[in-house]
Amino acid sequence: MPQQSLKVKFKKLHEDAKAPRCAKPGDAGVDVFCTAIVSDRDYIEYRTGIAVEIPEGYVGLLFARSGNSKKDLLLCNAVGVIDSGYRGEIALRFKIVTHHGIRKLIPHLYAVGDACGQLIILPYPKATLEEVFDLSESERGTGGFGSTNQ
Repeated sequence: MPQQSLKVKFKKLHEDAKAPRCAKPGDAGVDVFCTAIVSDRDYIEYRTGIAVEIPEGYVGLLFARSGNSKKDLLLCNAVGVIDSGYRGEIALRFKIVTHHGIRKLIPHLYAVGDACGQLIILPYPKATLEEVFDLSESERGTGGFGSTNQ
């Protein structure tokens, strides 16, 4: 199936900001790069120095890179949602994980200039929510949180 092309405008907010780009042909995720690091006792934030103009009808989803799985850091909102109207700087904020209340010294996962996240831009349907008294039956029903493995 031929791939559709979508033009997404971006603006550099920092003189050292790198243009977002795919690492390999065919990659779904566009790498975003670190221009500044802000950290405190509980968090590490990687700022990208860029803003994007996502077209209406699309959403940007910001993910941590796979190498993050080797560190005790969790992306605070699991997946960052960038709505089409947002024009601010893209940043990734990570929570430092503790083990039994003991906070380990976490070296920064990324340095300035490193790819620090992946942005995927997807279309989404305009949902109209309708309140009803009953929902249709399904095989799964109300089972959740691991119920399919039982």
